[in-house]
Amino acid sequence: MRFIITAQSSAEKTTTNQQSEFDVELFKAYMRFNEEMHQAGVLVASEGLNPAAKGARIAVAKGKRYIVDGPFAESKELVGGFYLIEVGSLDEAIQWALRAPSGLGTDDILDIRQLTGPRDLLPEILQLVTEAAPTWSAAAWQSLDMDKSQAS
Repeated sequence: MRFIITAQSSAEKTTTNQQSEFDVELFKAYMRFNEEMHQAGVLVASEGLNPAAKGARIAVAKGKRYIVDGPFAESKELVGGFYLIEVGSLDEAIQWALRAPSGLGTDDILDIRQLTGPRDLLPEILQLVTEAAPTWSAAAWQSLDMDKSQAS
């Protein structure tokens, strides 16, 4: 099962434009955590999101997409980064999240969500996916050790 763990500031945190001094040891703790997950074979991807970079938010109304101010309405909604992990259960994902370091200011809250995989879809929906997007579905799900009989 794949899970995405997103990191964001808590609602209680007051945001300031002051940049605190870079903590080398704290940063190294985050990198050691990434290394530990990588060595355990559970880390698929891990990235921080650049809060200073421009972004966009796209909404939909009456079936058409349009640009709105964004990407986030308030700084407390800003996702600071994510871990994409592949583990056997939600409990295992929780155990990894509990081990994550904290202190960069954008990771007070870790939200864990399971990603949809081929085993989560009804056979008729899975068939539609593989018919409409054969190369994408094969590439996206190949590492999930998908049961070949389920795809046929």
